[in-house]
Amino acid sequence: MKMKIKDGFILRKVGIQYVVAATGKASENFNGMMRLNESGAFAFRLLQEGIAMDELVRRIVAEYDVSEETARGDVNRFLGALKEADALE
Repeated sequence: MKMKIKDGFILRKVGIQYVVAATGKASENFNGMMRLNESGAFAFRLLQEGIAMDELVRRIVAEYDVSEETARGDVNRFLGALKEADALE
């Protein structure tokens, strides 16, 4: 099953950090910003296009040379934060 970021959530680079903010209708449920590091921004971009969990983990392992177990744990925590922000379709 593919996961995708809802319309209205935007990613921007501010200095060396990345931030996600909600705009338009999305801002009715999420008033704030999420700060992301480079790997979080990488995952967010993939999620904007729509991606399955296993593929997302594979892409992170390949990009950042981390173990699958570490990547899966990090992805689960990240997806939890996105769900809390109501940012996932």
